[in-house]
Amino acid sequence: MKPIFLFVFILVGFPGLKAQHTFTWEDTLRGSITPARAWWDLKHYDLRVTAIPETKTISGQVTIRYKVIASYQIMQIDLQAPLVIEKVIQDGAELSFKKQGDDAYMVELKKTQQVKKAESITVFYKGIPKEAKNPPWQGGVQWTTDDDGNPFIATSCQGLGASVWWPCKDHMYDEPDSMTISITVPEKLMDISNGRLRSIVSNNDGTKTFTWAVRNPINNYGVNMNIGNYVHFKDTLHGLKGVLDMDYYVLPYNLDKAKEQFKQAKLMMRAFEHWFGPYPFYTDGYKLVEVPYLGMEHQSSVTYGNGYENGYRGRDLSQTGWGLKWDFIIIHESGHEWFANNITYKDIADMWIHESFTNYSENLYTEYYYGKQAGSEYVIGTRKAIKNDRPIIGKYNVNSGGSGDMYYKGGNMLHTIRQIIDNDKKWRKILKGLNKKFYHQTVETSQIEHYMIKQSRKDLSKIFDQYLRDARVPRFDYSIHSGVMSYRWRNTVAGFNMPVRVRESQQKAYRWLYPTTDWQTAPIKSDTLIVDEIFYVEVRKVQGIQ
Repeated sequence: MKPIFLFVFILVGFPGLKAQHTFTWEDTLRGSITPARAWWDLKHYDLRVTAIPETKTISGQVTIRYKVIASYQIMQIDLQAPLVIEKVIQDGAELSFKKQGDDAYMVELKKTQQVKKAESITVFYKGIPKEAKNPPWQGGVQWTTDDDGNPFIATSCQGLGASVWWPCKDHMYDEPDSMTISITVPEKLMDISNGRLRSIVSNNDGTKTFTWAVRNPINNYGVNMNIGNYVHFKDTLHGLKGVLDMDYYVLPYNLDKAKEQFKQAKLMMRAFEHWFGPYPFYTDGYKLVEVPYLGMEHQSSVTYGNGYENGYRGRDLSQTGWGLKWDFIIIHESGHEWFANNITYKDIADMWIHESFTNYSENLYTEYYYGKQAGSEYVIGTRKAIKNDRPIIGKYNVNSGGSGDMYYKGGNMLHTIRQIIDNDKKWRKILKGLNKKFYHQTVETSQIEHYMIKQSRKDLSKIFDQYLRDARVPRFDYSIHSGVMSYRWRNTVAGFNMPVRVRESQQKAYRWLYPTTDWQTAPIKSDTLIVDEIFYVEVRKVQGIQ
């Protein structure tokens, strides 16, 4: 794959970012809180899976523990074809179920579901799961081999959904409070999943079972299975909440490279604890796990396939040089531990909450180690990749994300908002406050907007509307005549009123202007005007007031 295509894929090919089309009942089943989902509160998954590399098949069961919050007798369980549910059991009784659409099963419960009662069902399933064609963008299960010919298997399913490899409540609004993951693999291999390793059991059939315990809420696409001939090394960080275990699992022939490259994980952790507050999963630890694809933000089990080199597969996406100072996958995917795994969107239409903040974390990492100017240069450099093709926020209730501009345009929006707040101490407090306020929660865009507006004491509402809900870049129009400057905003939502910094020459200090969509005037001693490039806007000098 040529580098230019890599660049495009990371921007517009991310899972869940669908082209505009007519949405179907299937989309609603997948993307909305249906009546068969709404009545029960997910508490715990006990997932048990056997993977057979030779046949590319999996089989297993999941026990779903839940609390009844409304009286209802139909439960929606999602599992994507060609996998099939074999049977469902509650309290020893086998339940009937009907398939609705391609991937949703409606389970008919015999026992009366009483409000406030804790219940559970167990779902048995098997089959050949959808194979990942171009992970992580076109995800599923990837069956491949390492350079020594050993099976090398991994899952990736953001947007596509965890139901591509196990039965679950496949909507982001409801996370289990905890989870147990048991993966059975050929005895010479290992499975690395989320949380902490609870046990390894040697079976008498040439397999081993690795059981992992997750003690924190976890989003469904963050659950992963990674099977390979791994070797392990570890480190610890004395961080904001005590000692954090940092574990690394790589292929044997990459061990020396990994020991050097993965030193950046500790640097990342120090920078992000500075900006965002404590790592959100001390009880589950932090892992970097080598996989056969680029990498993903699986919670406490971040996957890595960046070739043990800095940049994005050796490239600087900002084209400034700063992006080659650090490993893109270690920094970006780990940044998602705060924005994606700690703070999680309820609906993929709000995916910007994950990607815009995490894109901006690249800038903050650069700033932490190389200075504020370096960080600004990095984020400004990424503007070349912005397409302004459609709004960043997608369509709700149909599992449809917005524009891939949620990465670089979203990061530049946040950098612009930082300038408007004009107080770096307050800005850092807001970033840390978001992770404290919404700790281990699923959220909507409105919650993030309201928090930032309240804490900054700035009316950012029209700025969010412009950059998230409109595809256009705001344009600052101005003209100068006889010592008077006229200026206004164009290409904007109604009522757009973002302040901006300007100066008359490179030697002059910046001053603030407060444009609206109506013409305003101010005295000026020069016939030129420079708008601070930190603001993501277009600038046009016009002849007279139009």
